[in-house]
Amino acid sequence: MDPIRLPLAPLDRLAEALPQEPPAPERLFQVGDLARETGKTVRALHLYEELGLLLPHARSKGRYRLYGPEALLRVRWISKLQEMGLSLTEITDLVRDWESTESAPRAMGKMRRVFETRLHQTRAQLEKLHALESELTASLAYLDDCDNCDPVRSTTQCTGCDLHECEHVPELVAGVQSSG
Repeated sequence: MDPIRLPLAPLDRLAEALPQEPPAPERLFQVGDLARETGKTVRALHLYEELGLLLPHARSKGRYRLYGPEALLRVRWISKLQEMGLSLTEITDLVRDWESTESAPRAMGKMRRVFETRLHQTRAQLEKLHALESELTASLAYLDDCDNCDPVRSTTQCTGCDLHECEHVPELVAGVQSSG
């Protein structure tokens, strides 16, 4: 006698029949917790909310603002934009512009232009900082010889100092030596 073969249910129906685990509860932050997590002040977070940059996920029974994990990302994003030199007004305008743009490629194109502009500005700032670093290094090397200067020598004698082997006085040093 052959065993009876029953048709198997499709796997998706089987999965539906299994008890489902409840979704993991989403971690919600009170404003003070969000402030600690992001390094911002409660006042700053309230300002972000007033400007429409940050929205609470819910309110507690005690009417406290509750923020979801996406708020961490949003506050860090705002911080990065501020580090790039954008003001809160510019960030608010950027968000409003993003929200009013109907086409995703157009919205991303606008964001790209903002980032490209800031990248050029950042690179220019880095060039200035590298030049400043060189000037500071040269000034410190120049000033190292000043440790051997006769303590009774007056600062007016610094402009014709014979302790330095180099002919070029760094501008940071020469500026303090000039009489005005």
